[in-house]
Amino acid sequence: MKNIKKILPFIVLLLVLIPNLASAQSQFPKISLGLEKSSDPSDFVLTMKIVFLLTTLSLAPSILIMMTSFTRLVIVFHFLRSALATQSVPSNQILVGLSLFITFFIMRPVFNNINEDALQPYIHEEIEQTEALERAGKPIKAFLLKQTREKDLQLFIDLSGSEKPISVNDLPLSTVIPSFIISEFKTAFQIGFLLYLPMLVIDIIVASVLLSMGMMMLPPIMISMPLKILLFVLVDGWYLIVESLVKGFM
Repeated sequence: MKNIKKILPFIVLLLVLIPNLASAQSQFPKISLGLEKSSDPSDFVLTMKIVFLLTTLSLAPSILIMMTSFTRLVIVFHFLRSALATQSVPSNQILVGLSLFITFFIMRPVFNNINEDALQPYIHEEIEQTEALERAGKPIKAFLLKQTREKDLQLFIDLSGSEKPISVNDLPLSTVIPSFIISEFKTAFQIGFLLYLPMLVIDIIVASVLLSMGMMMLPPIMISMPLKILLFVLVDGWYLIVESLVKGFM
C-alpha cells in the first residue's frame, strides 16, 4: 500500500499531461506537395526549371565519373593494387577519394571556365539558360576531344548515321562522350598492363627460386609481395604514377 501511495501522484500527473501532449503534437507544421492551377505562364517555366535542376543533380555522379579524368584514375589505381597483391590495401574508399581529389585538381581549369563564362553570367541574369548551357558545353567538349582518339570518334559518327561534320567542334556531346569513355578505358588498361609487367617479373623470379629450392609448399606470394612493395617504395611509385597521370591530361 505504501508503494501504491507513492506511485499514485505520478499516475495522476501522467493522466493530466497526456491530453496536453496530444494537443501539442497536433500543432506541428505539416508539409504537403500538390498541383494547383495557375494563369501565369512564368509559374510553369519556373516549375520546369526546378525539374531540370533536380534531374541534373541526379545525374551529377554519372557526369563526374564519365566526363572527367576520374575513370582513368580509378582504373589505374585498382590495377596498381592488384599488381602489388595487397588485396584491400588501400581500400576502395581511399582509392576513390584519391581519384576524386586528383580529378578536381585536373578539371579545375575547365570548372573555372564554366564558372566565369556560363554560371556567373547566368546567375547575374546576363544570359539565358540556353546560352549558359551552350557556353558550359564548350570547355567540357574541348577537354573530352583532347583525350579522345580519332578512331573512337569515327566509330560513333558511323554508328549514329549522321553526316561527317566539317570539324570536331561541330560534333554533339552525345557522340563525344561515349568516344571519350572508351578511349579512357583503353588508355587506363594500357597503363595497367605496364604496371603489371615489373610485378609479374618479380612473381616469376620468386616462384622459380622457390621451385628450384624445393620449397613447393611455400606460397610465392608471401615472398614476392614484400619485394614488390619494397621496389614500389624505393622508386617512389605513387609520385611517379600520379605525376604521369596528371601530366597525361595537361
